[in-house]
Amino acid sequence: MSTVAPGSTTPRAEPAKRAIAVRLDGLRKVYGDVVAVDGIDLEVMTGEFFSFLGPSGSGKTTTLRMIAGFEPPTAGRVELSGRDVSRMPPYERDVNTVFQDYALFPHMDVAQNVGYGLMIAGVPSSDRRDRVAEALRMVQLEGYEHRRPGQLSGGQRQRVALARAIINRPTVLLLDEPLGALDLKLRQQMQLELKQIQGRVGITFIYVTHDQDEALTMSDRLAVFDRGRIEQVGTPAEVYERPRNSFVAGFVGISNVIAGEAARSVMGRAGVYSVRPEKIHLADPVRPPADDELAVDGRIAEVAYLGPETRYIVALDVGGELVVVEQNLATSSTEALAAQGRAVRLIWKRQHSRPLTDEVEWAPAGGSDGP
Repeated sequence: MSTVAPGSTTPRAEPAKRAIAVRLDGLRKVYGDVVAVDGIDLEVMTGEFFSFLGPSGSGKTTTLRMIAGFEPPTAGRVELSGRDVSRMPPYERDVNTVFQDYALFPHMDVAQNVGYGLMIAGVPSSDRRDRVAEALRMVQLEGYEHRRPGQLSGGQRQRVALARAIINRPTVLLLDEPLGALDLKLRQQMQLELKQIQGRVGITFIYVTHDQDEALTMSDRLAVFDRGRIEQVGTPAEVYERPRNSFVAGFVGISNVIAGEAARSVMGRAGVYSVRPEKIHLADPVRPPADDELAVDGRIAEVAYLGPETRYIVALDVGGELVVVEQNLATSSTEALAAQGRAVRLIWKRQHSRPLTDEVEWAPAGGSDGP
């Protein structure tokens, strides 16, 4: 029998560390004079839903293709579960890839499409049937075994492609903008379904997208790419609430960048700062800010009524503009649009002004939603 001395505590077990599914070490890809990927270091943990987010030409898809083995790196290493696979062909890597066009065989039914890889590998038909049924359950397509791709909706075809990719139980599943061809409503539905499927199968997903909402909705963590480099890695909340620089602040959602005379006037010191539009409140020009608040005066230059919310562009007295977004909890479109031209004081919590690491010239706010 064991005893614990008075005042002592039972030692806690250390939480188990998650294994690294994918490690990129100094990964670089050059095409002639073009540097597509410029020395990327990254670790993706087992079981993560990890997104590569960035504009077109930022290097995210090239990085995915090097992980898959479709492109050899110019320099650096790709490791899968601790094994250097940098020079291995795709078929020797424990990964599968899902593309935007699904690549389903139109003359085969759903079950034949899903089980095709197992048939090529010589898996017996009885085992094949069981694994096809299991994969279709995972993507909630039971009962669709005998339909052809042409009889399915876009979302159903996407799920067939997923079932085919997970049936051989890869360690990592790579997804290259798989929802890009779907309409907005179906794309939003599939975002939630993809996350649920990933949770059920427990496979590491690496997802390439230029859509900020997709990355924020589905990811456990994400990497923001720009010009062949990773600008920031973190959880969706970390990247959105604490952007590292003006590119991340502007690309991931809409952000206001405060610099130059505006920064000196509002912050009391030079520098570059960001504040999200939804953190700012429109107030009466005579309303004094609290001790933990910042304020700047201006005039509403433009109003965009968007249904559940209204977007205001405010021209500041010190120069430049800030974007403000307010929920229309008790505001009609008539009231919102009538605010144009009104003098206002913009107020927000000091903690919501985030310092950025780069230096940029003051320009009208609004950020970028990417291509």
